Amino acid sequence: MTIIRARRRSAEAPLVLTTEPARSLSFWDQTAFWANLGVSLIGFTGAVYVLQPEGHPQLPIAGALLATVLGTLIGTGLVAAAGAVGARTGAPAMANFRGLFGTRLSYLPTVANIVQCVGWGVFELTVISGGVRVLTHDRVDHGVVVVAAGVLCTAMAIWPLSVLHILRKYVTVAVAISMLYFTVQLLRHPLPHVSGTSWSGFFPGVDTALAVAVSFVPLAADYTRHAHSARAASGATLLGYSIAQIWCYLLGVVALIQVGGDPDRIFDTFLGVAAGWVFFAVLVLRESDQSFANVYSTAMSLQNLLPRVDRRILAAVVGVLATVLALGVRDFTGFANFLLLIGSVFVPLCAVLVVDFCWGRGRSGSGAHGWDLSDRAPARPLMLLPWLLGFAVYQVFNPGSVAWWARLWTDVQNAIGVHPSWWSSASLFSFLAAGLATGLLVVLERRFAGRARD
Repeated sequence: MTIIRARRRSAEAPLVLTTEPARSLSFWDQTAFWANLGVSLIGFTGAVYVLQPEGHPQLPIAGALLATVLGTLIGTGLVAAAGAVGARTGAPAMANFRGLFGTRLSYLPTVANIVQCVGWGVFELTVISGGVRVLTHDRVDHGVVVVAAGVLCTAMAIWPLSVLHILRKYVTVAVAISMLYFTVQLLRHPLPHVSGTSWSGFFPGVDTALAVAVSFVPLAADYTRHAHSARAASGATLLGYSIAQIWCYLLGVVALIQVGGDPDRIFDTFLGVAAGWVFFAVLVLRESDQSFANVYSTAMSLQNLLPRVDRRILAAVVGVLATVLALGVRDFTGFANFLLLIGSVFVPLCAVLVVDFCWGRGRSGSGAHGWDLSDRAPARPLMLLPWLLGFAVYQVFNPGSVAWWARLWTDVQNAIGVHPSWWSSASLFSFLAAGLATGLLVVLERRFAGRARD
């Protein structure tokens, strides 16, 4: 038994899509992994989009905290649901969409996810560079840091399961100690009073926190496919990620309030406490696992298009691409709109996936008449309709701030007589619309299948 367990721990992810995955990740391996993903320097700075939602006055502290908790729990629930599908099928995230849309049509979400993951990878490398710049007072060149971080993240993506075991044993403990230290230090002093706040931006704040979590929906199965069970995978995701992101965002909100809401000064708060640079350095180094996850998942997405290509080659190519792109990026202008775009694409997609897997084709098992993950899985174009419906609902309630795009959806709002207010949650309405529409298609599909058998 000891020998078998040792082999499971040492097993790595398969090199090609057709190989069965190693079920080597324990509950605590996965919990540590998701906890590490939930803590990010982007989370600290991104808290400004919860505290100060686009187009709305600043939320009161209680509103920002509640929006963070609610958005994170809902978003993490969606991630856990998507991850459970991967744990049951043993297939990576994008390959699972073969069962939903058919092989050819699964390329649509695959391409969207490749773009998302590369974008996140670039953001993360830029964040690492920014963190090093703060630590060293601009003494280390941006390009040097980006290249070094890119090489590290690419190497991690080549041995992903070994990295997850290391995260559990060493990195998670160091990150938890750092977070606890900053929590104690930042809460030692009372927060300054903030005037002119309003709850009008509460649900946009919820959508922002939710969008950060839900960005992992199309990545989750890449890791949960290696879990011992679907229950362990879901529980680890909910426990690890939700606690970590809530904690990260709450620290970000506190730090922002202490610097008058200026996101450019947020890291000064962390470095201003005694020995803050030591613990901040831990968080900067830890940021590499965010970029590693994006590089690895991009490689797994590419394998849905190129199933016989070695994932190590794909990871190396993606790592080089993200590194080259990151060399020319130095700020996060448009980051809020990037999050909204992610939410509008992947929130309804998650609803369609989960409903059809749990109550539709997924209940019929694998094969031609069930959840078909083969290279020749037939197209199911009707399943694109609830996804598109959910996307449209999201945009109606929160089109972002890109001028021409926002004007387009404002015209749609006027045409149908729907005008978002304080109660409007683009994410929740989008999920419900896509889920209900999928449920309707599932019922119709069953009836037609029953008539065909008769």
